[in-house]
Amino acid sequence: MEQRFMPKDMMTPDTDRPRTRAPRLRKPDATDGAAIWDLVRACKPLDENSMYANLIQADHFRDTCVVAELDGEIVGWISGHMIPNKDAFFVWQVAVSAKARGLGLGKTMLFELIGRDELSGAKALKTTITEDNDASWGLFRSFARAIGGELTDEPHYVKETHFDGAHDTEHMVTISLPADEAALKSAA
Repeated sequence: MEQRFMPKDMMTPDTDRPRTRAPRLRKPDATDGAAIWDLVRACKPLDENSMYANLIQADHFRDTCVVAELDGEIVGWISGHMIPNKDAFFVWQVAVSAKARGLGLGKTMLFELIGRDELSGAKALKTTITEDNDASWGLFRSFARAIGGELTDEPHYVKETHFDGAHDTEHMVTISLPADEAALKSAA
């Protein structure tokens, strides 16, 4: 799988000076669990999982997860999985370090994932987002526009019903993925 970078990925976040290197995207492995956990904890208000959960994701679900590295440091992470018995890829969590924000890294990682052979059967990308998470809405709307996919949403995990009032309602966002792999590659 070739790496994909947008032109702005080559600039540092605080200046217009070119980076010495663009982030490297790769499948995670078990040794990345602790670094992923640290990244997620630094990306408030993301829900923190246990370090063990991130280790299991990086190990058992590596084919449907991605990390972005810059100078040996993990600066981006997307965890996801194919929904059992469905033709849909579920994005569980997107984390981008403050060092790499504003570079289009979230969208670049999404393109990396949906271009993998392991996700070739996916007809839709799904994720859940709370109403007030502007960054996630922006990322997934931008991604849907880039691939020409339709984005729909509806309340799915409801505050009182599923979270006992302790967490805001999560909306299930569904983005249709193009059936033509060539169209997907040209969108990247």
